[in-house]
Amino acid sequence: MRIGVVTFPGSLDDQDARHAVEVCGGDTIPLWHAEATVQGVDAVILPGGFSYGDYLRCGAIAHRAPVMDAVAEFAREGGPVLGICNGFQVLCEAGLLPGALTRNANLRFVCRDVPLTVEATDTAWTGRFSQGQTIVIPAKHGEGRYVADPVTLDRLEDEGRVVVRYAFGSNPNGSERDIAGVTNAGRNVVGLMPHPEHAVDAGLMGGTDGRGFFDSVMVGLPV
Repeated sequence: MRIGVVTFPGSLDDQDARHAVEVCGGDTIPLWHAEATVQGVDAVILPGGFSYGDYLRCGAIAHRAPVMDAVAEFAREGGPVLGICNGFQVLCEAGLLPGALTRNANLRFVCRDVPLTVEATDTAWTGRFSQGQTIVIPAKHGEGRYVADPVTLDRLEDEGRVVVRYAFGSNPNGSERDIAGVTNAGRNVVGLMPHPEHAVDAGLMGGTDGRGFFDSVMVGLPV
């Protein structure tokens, strides 16, 4: 399974995402922000970091990179796309996911493990989880507060498009309705703020709860 990992100027976790894919048995294809194609991949990951220095606002410049036109087309055709942290911000800026990520409510950078409750298991990236399952993966962000207007939030709830929530009492950033990740209507595009790529190797990272995201997409991809 060939999973493309995009590198923008300022990406920090592209190598970690590639490592996670390979630990879970996949092959990675590096995708450069200036390229205008994602041909030859079965799925795409937009990693965490500070693309373009987070100038203007997080993801505002990255979503205009040439590669994002190809990612958007890939997503419209049903290709699996995962945005992690900064990648989630890019997907929202690109209109591939609803809502926006804003400054943490306490205006402080968060860096700690957070418990999440899995809400949707029918997406391309969560099929190996059980609904209601609690997982623990690291979060590290300063602008991870998910916000949207009430109509959009209600639609996400009604359509079962909240993928993961911060477990009760564990919301680190003030996200509306404890939302940590959402999916699109086609359920092939997922964005989440915590970092599953940092929880795939018990010996190196202390936990493996993040593996489910990578295992899920690879189960659904052709050999």
